[in-house]
Amino acid sequence: MVDFEFSGDVFEWRGPSPFHFVRVPDDIAAEITILAPTLTYGWGVIPAEVTVGATTVTTSLFPKDGGYLVPLKDALRKPEGINLGDVVDLTLRLGR
Repeated sequence: MVDFEFSGDVFEWRGPSPFHFVRVPDDIAAEITILAPTLTYGWGVIPAEVTVGATTVTTSLFPKDGGYLVPLKDALRKPEGINLGDVVDLTLRLGR
C-alpha cells in the first residue's frame, strides 16, 4: 500500500451526470504514473481508498490530461460537508 496526503480544490465535471473531483498534484501524479502498471486494473483506472476527515470510501482514480482525478462520492462529501469550491485535505491510499 502507498499513501499520499495532499489538499485540493473541489470541482465539478459534467459528463452523463455531474461528478465532484479533486485533481492530484503534479508531483504526486508523477509518482503514481510510475506505480500505475502494478496498480491499474485496466484503462489506466487505479483502485484507491480516499479519506477526508473521519470518512473513508473506496473509489478509483481517473487518468485525465496526464494526471489523475480523485472522485468524491456523495458517501464522502455529505458526511464531511464538502461543497464545490472547497479546499479539502485528503489521504489517498493505493494498492490492494
